[in-house]
Amino acid sequence: MTTSTTSGTATGAGTGVSTVVRLRGVTKEYAGGVRALDGVDLTIREGELLGIVGPSGSGKSTLLHIVGTLDRPSTGTVEIAGHDVAALTDRKLSALRARRIGFVFQAFHLVPGVGALENVAEGLLYSGLPRARRRRMAADALARVGLADRMRHRPHELSGGQKQRVAIARAVVGEPALLLADEPTGALDSASGEAVMTLLRELNAEGATIAVITHDTEIAGRLPRQVRIRDGRVVEDTVTGGATAGGSGGATDGLSYRASGGVSEGGRGAA
Repeated sequence: MTTSTTSGTATGAGTGVSTVVRLRGVTKEYAGGVRALDGVDLTIREGELLGIVGPSGSGKSTLLHIVGTLDRPSTGTVEIAGHDVAALTDRKLSALRARRIGFVFQAFHLVPGVGALENVAEGLLYSGLPRARRRRMAADALARVGLADRMRHRPHELSGGQKQRVAIARAVVGEPALLLADEPTGALDSASGEAVMTLLRELNAEGATIAVITHDTEIAGRLPRQVRIRDGRVVEDTVTGGATAGGSGGATDGLSYRASGGVSEGGRGAA
């Protein structure tokens, strides 16, 4: 195994940088004894931009579901934005997901019969905000991703890259604590894919905490932090420098980066 290297400004306890995701000893087993995750430890701090990378069958999609609260672990602890997932009812967990996590998927998942503005406003459907307020926030989000002139365009009138920008606007419109981007460039040509990654870096520079889940080692390698998954385990967790928003682009005070278990507090390492 390879111990990761770090560079940049250290942050962590005592610096005001909060923890957005904390996984401890997380496993996920399915029927037949299939173990998709095997003792995963992972911490994501506010303002980070990281890639979670691994081949097909590595467990990265299961990890996405656990971090995104779309599924619960078989064992272990999952905390999202300070909330212990195990202590939440399904209803409260759904509310946490709606308010604190934004999702971007490879297939866009846009509503075909409505324009970009309504698609983005849908991201605030469970916010309790008046419709007029949701539409104003959606318009601001579309302007933020460079689509102020495409608000009335329906999905079939948009390019692949523009569709993904609409999906990103929908994901960030509610200012979630965490943005999970699952293979965000997988359905795009190289130029559109690069534009989407540039947008994600810009959003991170503005303060968004973003995890990109991908099989593409080239994409992951260009991000400030790479968490590599294989056979359901974190096998490498590397920070390559370049400060992200909140100063969390480098090594984190009180955290040790180990190939066998990701990030653990107080330098304890993974079990």
